[in-house]
Amino acid sequence: MSEQSIQTPTAEVEDLLVAEDVTVTFPLRRGRRKLKVNALRGVTIGLRRGETLGLVGESGSGKSTFARALLHLVDSEGRIVLDGVETGELSRRQFRELRSKVQMVFQDPYSSLDPSMRVGDSIAEPLIEHTSLNRVDREARVAELLGKVGLPASAADRYPDEFSGGQRQRIAIARAIAVAPDLLVCDEAVSALDVSTQNQILGLLRDLREDSGLSYVFISHDLAVVRHISDRVVVMYLGQVVEEGPTERVYESFAHPYTRSLLAAVPIPDPVLQRGRDRGAAPGDLPDPTDPPTGCAFHARCAYAMPICAEVDPEPTPVDGGGSVRCHLQTTGPELGGRSLLGITPVRTLQAETAVPPVA
Repeated sequence: MSEQSIQTPTAEVEDLLVAEDVTVTFPLRRGRRKLKVNALRGVTIGLRRGETLGLVGESGSGKSTFARALLHLVDSEGRIVLDGVETGELSRRQFRELRSKVQMVFQDPYSSLDPSMRVGDSIAEPLIEHTSLNRVDREARVAELLGKVGLPASAADRYPDEFSGGQRQRIAIARAIAVAPDLLVCDEAVSALDVSTQNQILGLLRDLREDSGLSYVFISHDLAVVRHISDRVVVMYLGQVVEEGPTERVYESFAHPYTRSLLAAVPIPDPVLQRGRDRGAAPGDLPDPTDPPTGCAFHARCAYAMPICAEVDPEPTPVDGGGSVRCHLQTTGPELGGRSLLGITPVRTLQAETAVPPVA
C-alpha cells in the first residue's frame, strides 16, 4: 500500500472508528490438547468524533482484547477503520505512523511508567518517535502537557516513585496525549484509584475532551463510572456485543437480560433501597471460552431463557430509544420488538409458578 493511500478515506468521515466483525482467537494448550480461546467473536462497534464510548462486562468478556486489537497489539480478523484508513491494509511501518492518532492509558499507573526514567523523559518518548521537535521544543511541550494534567513543570525532573497513584495516572495521560491523538483508549484507567482520585481523573478526561475534541473508548467494571462519563455504552459478554446504545437508554431501559444482571449487581448506598431492589444478578460464571455455548452465549445463566435460546444465536434488533440488542425476547416469546425488559416477568419465574422445569 502506498504512502499516499494512507490519507485516502475508506469510511464515513463522521466516524472516527469503525470496527466490523472483529474476531480474535488465542491458542491454548491443556496437557496434550491444543485448544483456542474465542476472545472476540464478530464484534462490530462504531465511534463518532468527540464521543465517549463505554465498554462494560465481566472479566473475560473481551473488553481489553478489543482495545488491544484496535492498536494491533494482538492479531485479529475483520475490519478496523481509523480516521478513514483501513488499518489491516497497512504495513507495520505505515501503522506505526498512524498510531499517533490512537493512544492508550493502562490500568496500573505503577507499572505503565518506567521507574528508571525521569517523568519528562517518559512523556517525551512519543514526541521523539512521532514528531521532529528539537530538544528545547520537546521540553517546552512536556512542561505544557504537565500543566494540562494539573502537575508542575518541575515534575519532569522527578521519578515515578516520587508520585502518588493519581499523580502517576496524570503522568500516563500526559504521555498519551503528547502527540495530540484523536482517540484515547482508557483500559480500567481509574479502577486502581480511590474514589476522590477517580473523580479528579474523570474530570481531567472531560476537560481534555472539551479542550481538544478527544474521543474515548472507556473500559471499566464500574458501571457508575461508565454512566458518568460515557455518551454511549456497549455491553459485552463472552466476546460478543449483546447490547449497545445511548447511555441513559441502556441504564434506564435496558433490553438484554445480561445488562439487567450487571445493573442489579451494582450496590446502592442505601440499606433500605438495597434490600428492596431487583435481585436479578446472573448466577454462575462465564462459560469456558474454548467451548462457548450453542445459541445465545448467555442462555445458561439467563432467567428469561427459552428453548430457542439454546439453539439459535440471536441477530441484532433495533431498540426503542437508540442502539441494538441481541436477544430472542425481542422476536420470540414476549416479542418485545425493541422495547425494554422493564415490567417483563422472567420466564423461569413463570415456569417455577407452574411447576415446569426451567430450560437448561
